[in-house]
Amino acid sequence: MIRFENVSVVYDGMAAPVLDGVDLTVPEGELVLLVGPSGVGKSTLLGAVSGLVPHFTGGTLRGRVTVDGRDTRTHRPRELADVVGTVGQDPSAHFVTDTVEDELAYGMESLGTPPDVMRRRVEETLDLLGLTELRERPIATLSGGQRQRVAIGSVLTAHPKVLVLDEPTSALDPAAAEEVLAVLQRLVHDLGTTVLMAEHRLERVVQYADRVVLLPGPGKPPVTGAPEEIMAVSPVAPPVVTLGRLAGWDPLPLSVRDARRRAAGLRERLGEPAASPAYAPGEPVAALDGVTVRHGRVTALRSVALTVGAGETVALMGRNGAGKSTLLSTLVGLVEPVSGGVSVGGLVPRRTRPKELIRRVGLVPQEPRDLLYADTVAAECAAADADAGAAPGGCRELVAELLPGVADETHPRDLSEGQRLALALAVVLTARPPLLLLDEPTRGLDYAAKARLVTVLRGLAARGHAIVLATHDVELAAELAQRVVILADGEIVADGPMAEVVVGSPAFAPQVAKVLAPRRWLTVSQVEAAL
Repeated sequence: MIRFENVSVVYDGMAAPVLDGVDLTVPEGELVLLVGPSGVGKSTLLGAVSGLVPHFTGGTLRGRVTVDGRDTRTHRPRELADVVGTVGQDPSAHFVTDTVEDELAYGMESLGTPPDVMRRRVEETLDLLGLTELRERPIATLSGGQRQRVAIGSVLTAHPKVLVLDEPTSALDPAAAEEVLAVLQRLVHDLGTTVLMAEHRLERVVQYADRVVLLPGPGKPPVTGAPEEIMAVSPVAPPVVTLGRLAGWDPLPLSVRDARRRAAGLRERLGEPAASPAYAPGEPVAALDGVTVRHGRVTALRSVALTVGAGETVALMGRNGAGKSTLLSTLVGLVEPVSGGVSVGGLVPRRTRPKELIRRVGLVPQEPRDLLYADTVAAECAAADADAGAAPGGCRELVAELLPGVADETHPRDLSEGQRLALALAVVLTARPPLLLLDEPTRGLDYAAKARLVTVLRGLAARGHAIVLATHDVELAAELAQRVVILADGEIVADGPMAEVVVGSPAFAPQVAKVLAPRRWLTVSQVEAAL
């Protein structure tokens, strides 16, 4: 169905190719998972399948890519639209209409699908992806995860033979991610759809893959094999695989179920973890007191009361649309409550001048490009130093720590989604705000980049910075947060120490907690230290 023959891609201004000599065949009716560290060319490989590379992105493609017999060099993306459905890392870039239902129908209208067929497929897709209650909602009012489901639905309605998905579960809560993956499984098994997917959150998807394609580095040839074979050698692997390596299990487990069957001996050997010292947050740096926020007719927050202390790291969790991003936006003054009070560093964010506010609180949004406007990494850093009143080079040092190996002259648009996130984080951290807010900070990050992020954030917390991160990444929350706050329909339904809140939760427990339950182990690093 998909065939790469000696394919190389080099972008204008780059000395080395992103892809070099790639030979790859993806058979019809398989779910193939593309893995590898950030910046190795996964998005470029996916773009070559849809024709976006090089027709839209520019650069030079050598070799041949065919999809269902069509050569992407001679067929532009619109001439492949009936065969290939594509969802990129930024779902908002796909939308051309205003409401959910219209967006689901638009692709079929472009292909000339009969109205009665369109109606049936829209209803099927609304049900499949749990979008029925959102059908008339303006897309602009949806959460990031809800938009991602709409973007996936908008390509499913056209019934393409090939689905190309770049980080399809990155903005989804655990339950919604399982729903989307179940739909993809059904399409592969029942309809023979071919799915090529890149995903960093391997803990969610690797057990569903028929085959895995590993891109080990920029310009290096891909390695293809069964999931268990590739995971044995891959530099990126989910926690359950890393735990299996640590315990010496052979073959390596790919799912929590596989690991639990082998974990009895490890569970007994470990016993219960030592009690963590009770953390005592410092002076309050932010407080919400009975805050209610409405977006039009939708109540996003309902009488929320929350205090965050210096040195505290809080994970804000909950399903898509629960109000997490709204809460962060309220703390940084982007949203004004209809009732209740907001205080950050003794100031009311909505009434504070931006130049003063960035020294009290910094927000890294879900879309890091919203913070990036310069033409090079060096220019972004120079502007960040000037805005924050920091010594020249301060931002660049943070970039080197979070994003090693990126040249000063690189344009931010040429970075991967994960690399752009790291740059945006460095820009915000330059001002060293006492309160740092992060909205889905691991979208597009591989495990190594995530580990570097954890190290930086732990260092900030140790120096007294308060950190609040809204995340669906339960593995990150387990590594980093002492406290977890769970939101549902705009209300706080749980607030307490991480281990107490998440260990028994099927939705929010990390993989290690599920494998070793009822013991209260949360992360591979905890287990490794104990062994």
